[in-house]
Amino acid sequence: MSDALRFHWRLPQGGERAGASRALLASRAESALPDVDYQASFCRTAEDLGIESLLTDFGWSKPDSILLSAAIGLQCTRAKFIIAYRSGLICPTTFVQQLNTLSALIDGRFSLNVVAGHSPDEQRSYGDFLPHDERYARTEEFLAICNAFWHGDGPVNYEGRFYRLENGKVATPFVSSDGAKGPELYIAGNSDPARQMAITQGSCWMMMADTPAKIFAKCGPVLEARKTVGLRMSVFARPTREEAIVAAKAFAAEQPAGFDSKSAESRFVTSGDTVGMRKTFELAESEWLTPWLWTGLVRTHGAPTLAIIGSYDDVAEALLEYKAAGVRQFIFSGWPKLDEMVRFGSEVIPRVREAEAAAA
Repeated sequence: MSDALRFHWRLPQGGERAGASRALLASRAESALPDVDYQASFCRTAEDLGIESLLTDFGWSKPDSILLSAAIGLQCTRAKFIIAYRSGLICPTTFVQQLNTLSALIDGRFSLNVVAGHSPDEQRSYGDFLPHDERYARTEEFLAICNAFWHGDGPVNYEGRFYRLENGKVATPFVSSDGAKGPELYIAGNSDPARQMAITQGSCWMMMADTPAKIFAKCGPVLEARKTVGLRMSVFARPTREEAIVAAKAFAAEQPAGFDSKSAESRFVTSGDTVGMRKTFELAESEWLTPWLWTGLVRTHGAPTLAIIGSYDDVAEALLEYKAAGVRQFIFSGWPKLDEMVRFGSEVIPRVREAEAAAA
């Protein structure tokens, strides 16, 4: 089914074998270390469940996303990776050279989640002092150059505000048995510049979630440009809605002694300049946005934890409601990640596929 929903999952970080949140992991040293054997096993399970790709995060508290994808990808045969990366931290020629080399090692089994950056403090720690809209303008140029390498002919010449290339060449081509000339590009962000860049340079506009009605109101220009729309969110699926709510609220209540997750996440959100994080934080003024869309973790665990909660049938129906609004891809998190992924892959995906087949 070419129109079928596509499901991805966030790869566990080092030290995340239990049900830990991003805020907690950022405070632990082991999150910055690879856990390749476990992470590869997680990916092989995802392969069997119908999860298409695993998101490898980018940031100071994680291992390098490209190297980690290479190490894990060599231990898997089907799993793909969505490699998160920030523009502006490496020149585009070197970036393409690295990714083309990776494609040769793992048969092109990756896409890119391009993030312009969400925290001025973190960006400055990498040597990047541009404000929000300027980072998007630079990302536009960065991706235009990358796309010229992947989809153009001959040397790349470019004269822009942020980059200048003269006869750019990369001898290592992008390699993929499906014939792709370059990776799929997910443009992350909820702002107008992010949407426009998804149209001009990307394959998919990947947003923080909202209600289907609000997503539908935003995504028309992207769909008209024949690009896809995706959502980053979380899920708690159980046999009954009551069990799912109990599980979600139990997770919300579980925090290690001495760790103030609310304070940590509030600082994270308020110190950032990303539209998606701020708007999702504002949504949390209401606990339930729909009968199945819960904000209860957003203010303590971050914007990606806006969650679909319900029975397996409830969750499948919610996904199909998003599909009717124009969404085609999801990057999910759940806790513990392995257990929730198994429930989702075993119980929810078959229900979605059955409904899609019936509607075809």
